[in-house]
Amino acid sequence: MARDGQTREPAEDPVRPGRKRDPSRDGAILDAALEVLADVGYSRLSMDLVAARAGAGKATLYRRWASKAELVVDAVARMKRDQVDLEHLPDTGDLRGDLLGLFRPQTVEEAERRLEVMAGLASMLVQDRALADAGTAAIIQPWAEAHHALMRRAVDRGEIPPTADIEALSQLVPSMAAFRALVRGKPFDRDFLVSMVDGVLLPALRHPPDAPAGPDRGPAS
Repeated sequence: MARDGQTREPAEDPVRPGRKRDPSRDGAILDAALEVLADVGYSRLSMDLVAARAGAGKATLYRRWASKAELVVDAVARMKRDQVDLEHLPDTGDLRGDLLGLFRPQTVEEAERRLEVMAGLASMLVQDRALADAGTAAIIQPWAEAHHALMRRAVDRGEIPPTADIEALSQLVPSMAAFRALVRGKPFDRDFLVSMVDGVLLPALRHPPDAPAGPDRGPAS
C-alpha cells in the first residue's frame, strides 16, 4: 500500500535476455586454442590468450567451457575428427588398402605443428589426471571408429574371420600412434602405419587365437 492510499503494482525488473550462443564461433575459438597451445604450451595457456587470439570475449569462452583443460580437450578432439572422414572411408575392396588409404600426407610444417599441439596435450594429461581419460579418448576415438568400420566391412566380405576381436584391435594403431606422439614426440608417418598394419594388425586379425572352451566343455578327447 502506497502512502497516498493507492495500491501500486510492484515494479518489474527489465527483461534482459542473454545473448544466444553462436555455434559458428566455436570453430574459431577451438582453432585459436590449438594455436595458443602449440605456441606457449599448456602451462602458459590461458582463457585470456585464447580469447584474444580468437577475437572473442573471455566470458564467451567460459559460457562454453568451464576450464582451459576442457577447452583443450575439445580442441584436440575436433582436430582429430577433422583428420578422418567417417562418412567417406576408403573402399578399395581390401582391408590393407583401406587402412593405408586413411593416411593423409602432411607437410613438414603441419607435422611439426601437430607435434607441438600433442606436446601441449601431453603436459595437460600429466598436470590434470582427472581429464586424462577424456584427453586420451579425444586422440584415439575418431581413428578407432574408422578402423572398426573398415574391419567390420572386412568381416562381412569374409576377408577376416568373425572371431577376430575387432573391438580391441580397432584401437591398436590409434593407441600406438598416440603413444608415439605423446611420449616419443614422433609424427604419425606412412612407414609407421605400414609397419603396424603389416607386422601386427593384419596377422592378429587373420589368425585370432582359438576361442576358449566354455565352462560346460571339458578337454577334447
